[in-house]
Amino acid sequence: MGAISLIERMIPTMLMVASPIAIAALGGMFSERSGIVNIALEGLMLFGAFAAATVIILFESFGWFAMGPWLSLLVAGIIGGLFSLLLAVSTITFSADHTIAGTAINMLAAGLTIYFSQIIFGMQRTVAYKEGFKKMSIPFLADIPLLGGFFKGIYPTVFIAVVIVAASWYVLYKTPFGLRLRSCGENPQASASMGIDVLKTRYIAVMISGVFSGIAGGIIVLSMDTQFSGATIHGLGFIAVAAIIFGKWKPLPILGAALFFGLSQTIGVYATAIPVLDKLPAELFSAIPYVFTVIALIAFRGKSVGPKAAGEIYDVSKR
Repeated sequence: MGAISLIERMIPTMLMVASPIAIAALGGMFSERSGIVNIALEGLMLFGAFAAATVIILFESFGWFAMGPWLSLLVAGIIGGLFSLLLAVSTITFSADHTIAGTAINMLAAGLTIYFSQIIFGMQRTVAYKEGFKKMSIPFLADIPLLGGFFKGIYPTVFIAVVIVAASWYVLYKTPFGLRLRSCGENPQASASMGIDVLKTRYIAVMISGVFSGIAGGIIVLSMDTQFSGATIHGLGFIAVAAIIFGKWKPLPILGAALFFGLSQTIGVYATAIPVLDKLPAELFSAIPYVFTVIALIAFRGKSVGPKAAGEIYDVSKR
């Protein structure tokens, strides 16, 4: 296999993996920009993936094969948003520790999704659906040498990720809501003194993170798998958390970080076709994405400074 041909084959896989990472990371960015540290992305993605896999089977029973994946993705976003309220209520209303609350949601998701799979399907996974998202190619652009890999054999979910990145950038930097959101994450007391409802803003931000994470989980199960199981997300939620830090809480750098982590997973898939790497043990390639994650976090330690008030308990009386 030639080098150009190999790269063209790797690009669609990289985009497939990077898309849900970017979407979930952008959701976490909104939450943390408001001051709420969200390490529950893994759990929220699990809820979204389970919802999408369950609902698409229902839609297929109605004969809704064309719209089934899209409607399932919508439901996944709604479910993710609803379960994110657990994080919002515990951290914003009851002033719980953000890390503990996020960890609790991750543990809850791991158990609850398997429990409902057992109740609904009689096993610890859903049954396989028939048709998820289908790959597509953009005419003319797909024929461009090398760069055609970005437009050939890709899932439509890639365009969802691009739209969400652009919309996130616009909302964060070009709207009054984005300005209020950023101020709440930097100095909530000063924001409150200017008439900004800090609690409401944070609730909205956390719910945005839930919706995005649910969509990301739905994308994974509808494009990278054929059914939901406890291993469907396999740590991508935590990689999304790393992408937030690596991307310095900014939309475009987060997209770059997601592509980097997507590439690291893709290298693991195609390692046997890459000279030198093909002589290494196959088990090593499964660890590549997580090794790259640790290396990236070590390399950028101290260089990424998040919102000043992120993780701090907001006391209304302190102004």
